[in-house]
Parts: sequence; C-alpha cells; structure tokens
Amino acid sequence: MAIADANATLSFAPAREADFERLFEIRLLAMRPSLERIGRFDPEQARARFRDSFRPQHTRLVLAPTEQLIGCVAFGPQDGALLLEHFYLVPEAQGHGIGSSVLRQMLAEADATGLPIRLDVLRESDARRFYERHGFAETHRDEFDIYMERLPDNA
Repeated sequence: MAIADANATLSFAPAREADFERLFEIRLLAMRPSLERIGRFDPEQARARFRDSFRPQHTRLVLAPTEQLIGCVAFGPQDGALLLEHFYLVPEAQGHGIGSSVLRQMLAEADATGLPIRLDVLRESDARRFYERHGFAETHRDEFDIYMERLPDNA
C-alpha cells in the first residue's frame, strides 16, 4: 500500500454507522502494539470499548489523496470541551507526518471555537509524546490511561 506523506493533500469524509467494522480493524492495527506491551490486547474487549464510544456523527474518515481509507478521528463536543478520540492511522501511514497534519486541522478548528480539547491515551502509548509535542498536558491519570488537555491558542 502506497501511503502519501504529510505534504500530500489528505481529505476527510463523514463516517457512518456502516463504517464501524472497517474502522474497528484500523483501531486494532493501530493499538495492538501498545496493548500488547502492557499485556491488555483483547480483540473482544477492544470491540466492546469501541462500540460503546463510537459516535459516527463526530467521526471523520481520513483519506489519502487516492481516496484510500487510511484512518479516522472522532472530534466533537463533550462537557464544555471538544473530545478527541479514536484517532487511528493504519501502520503504513504512521511516521510520515500524516497524524500531525490531521491533528493540526483539529487544533485549528478548536482554536476557532475557543474550546479546549480533551483526550486520553494508554499509559504505555507512544501517543503521549505525540500529543505533548502538539501542546497537550496531562491533567490526571488512572490505572490504565493518561488524560490530557490543550487549551485554545486564543485563550
């Protein structure tokens, strides 16, 4: 699979309920290394967690310039902030700046609303450093997750 780099034009498309299975497969591919590292890889539990929090009305498909599905991101209002979740890219798309490009789009949208962005990452996930590089700071943690927030640039 040929994946573009961050300089290529990515696009978004709205997700539908019918996209659940293919987005779940991307989630498994993206999360498996982190979950295995902490001994928590369980496809059925992963399916249940994704099912419980899948909000297609706030989920976008991330498409390569070829219109190939390479990931997804959910981004929508929750409790006076914007919740960023289910941000997954297929492994072939990781490490090319594509994630940063997608995240910069979400940051710009959040800044335009004046709302903070909240998210959580697995304690042992490399995603923590990724989000810290983009201005997120830890607010608290629990047994498995680290919760992070980024205030809007205009705050």
